[in-house]
Amino acid sequence: MIYRPDFLLVLSLCLGAASRVSETPTSTSSLELTPITPQATLPGAVSWAENGTVSQPFSSFLGSVDKHGTCQCSVSLPDTTFPADRVERLEFTAYNLSQKFEREFSKVKEYVQLISVYEKKLLNLTVRVEVMEKDSITYTELDFELIKLEVKEMHKLVIQLKENFVGSSEIIDKLEVEIRNMTLLVEKLETLDQNNVLSIRRQILALKNKLKECEASKSELVPATPPPPAPGNCSHGGVVNISTPSVVQLNWRGFSYKYGAWGRDYSPQHPEETLYWVAPLNTDSRVLEYYRLYNSLDNLLIYSHSREFRMLYGQGGGPVAYNKNLYVNWYNGRNIAKINLTTNAVTVNQPLPMAVYNNRFSYANVNWQDIDLAVDEQALWVIYATEDSTGNIVISKLNDTSLQVLNTWVTKQYKPSVSNAFMVCGVLYATRTLNTRIEEIFYYYDTNTGREGNLAIPMRKMQERIQSINYHPFDQKLYVYNDGYLLNYDLVFSREPRQPV
Repeated sequence: MIYRPDFLLVLSLCLGAASRVSETPTSTSSLELTPITPQATLPGAVSWAENGTVSQPFSSFLGSVDKHGTCQCSVSLPDTTFPADRVERLEFTAYNLSQKFEREFSKVKEYVQLISVYEKKLLNLTVRVEVMEKDSITYTELDFELIKLEVKEMHKLVIQLKENFVGSSEIIDKLEVEIRNMTLLVEKLETLDQNNVLSIRRQILALKNKLKECEASKSELVPATPPPPAPGNCSHGGVVNISTPSVVQLNWRGFSYKYGAWGRDYSPQHPEETLYWVAPLNTDSRVLEYYRLYNSLDNLLIYSHSREFRMLYGQGGGPVAYNKNLYVNWYNGRNIAKINLTTNAVTVNQPLPMAVYNNRFSYANVNWQDIDLAVDEQALWVIYATEDSTGNIVISKLNDTSLQVLNTWVTKQYKPSVSNAFMVCGVLYATRTLNTRIEEIFYYYDTNTGREGNLAIPMRKMQERIQSINYHPFDQKLYVYNDGYLLNYDLVFSREPRQPV
């Protein structure tokens, strides 16, 4: 508790009176103190007289001493309560005003800096325009456009300053007028081009536009390219062209796994299903040990939601998926194995009669692919060679359930001179290497008619060697394993249907 000074003074007087009473005993039991007239004019002031007495400004006070010698005082003080709440409000208001002032002052400093920067730019532009006025050099349209662009930027800034600036805007108004004058001057200079370079360029541009319009109108007279045949439909005349490659992804095992195969499972009952498989060989380019399945192409692109399986009996980059089964060449032999893609269990293991194996007649630049399996709109196929065919390609149609050979065709094309092959609508298409960036679809054999012949369809590639090619009948794409990268191509078919024999 804090006592005011005037109260303490009264209390000391009482105690002094009590001491004097105790020193000079009287028969009176209480002492009355008469009020002292204040000599000071200010409330609560205290003054000292020359004789040491105190003049008190209190309105009245009474004191007494009880029988025990204790001083008891009754004091009436004037109403001098200090307005602390008003002072707090005043301090808060002053603080807010100070903050606002600081913010506004910082804005003003920023505006002053911007104005100085753009004043310098304006001076530079003025000098450049004056040089252009006096000089006889021909200026290109680009020079004028650059100056126009700078003037537009300054004009936008001036508009922003006018909107945000509080107070006198005389300087900004002057800048705006100067910028407008500068715009008119640049436009006038542009029209006074002595060599008419700009007008000639505009005429040339107009002629080019007219030529484009003529070409567009001419193309409208050409009939549109017919749509590709329906998925799974063979009412066309065969492959006549191929698109540029689309790089889908690097195989999930990395750069070192350059050999392998990939594709999309084809099910005639559910052709729209999107089950993708990727089967990189081990770095020895021979053993197929691991493969992965993806339920969509999006999952394959980001290596997510995959199912990975292991087997110890696959060989070469010639596998294919058909009807939820993976067909592979059994390791170190001529057998073909059928693997259930749901359970990874081998359901059939059947030898391919007379087929050679272990690099006897593999593809050019690709080892361990003596037996290459393929799928098209019609069936499951196997491409291989025998000793009786002297290394020429042999095509057999297989029963996809039992892997028994249903029919066989022997071609005149030597298999080791072919880089790879695939089947479309019962027609074999073979490729060869032209250089490190181009393959060529150069040969075909039609099992429907027994015809064979040469083609010349260039096929770009991303890396030097193509390890495997698989065709999918529903999306009519080739799935190519190119030195570890997964590519796909769109095939283009002839509009004319295949002629019968």
